[in-house]
Amino acid sequence: MKKAPASRKPTADSDDILPEYQFDYRTAKPNRFAPGIEDGSLIVVLEPNIAQVFTTPEAVKKVLRALIETMPATIGSA
Repeated sequence: MKKAPASRKPTADSDDILPEYQFDYRTAKPNRFAPGIEDGSLIVVLEPNIAQVFTTPEAVKKVLRALIETMPATIGSA
């Protein structure tokens, strides 16, 4: 049984990109399945031990809002 000839793979220093890998980012559209993020939002990554306790974004928000209520008002806050 003969081996099939090895296909030519581009090397790391080669500028040859196959046509199927060329992507025109000007025509890209937002992912309609990804949830929208409101302007001014902050994304935080929780450590695993904290994520075990607060399993949903709503749980984290609830605790942070309760903590904010206990904090003294600062000058200039509305």
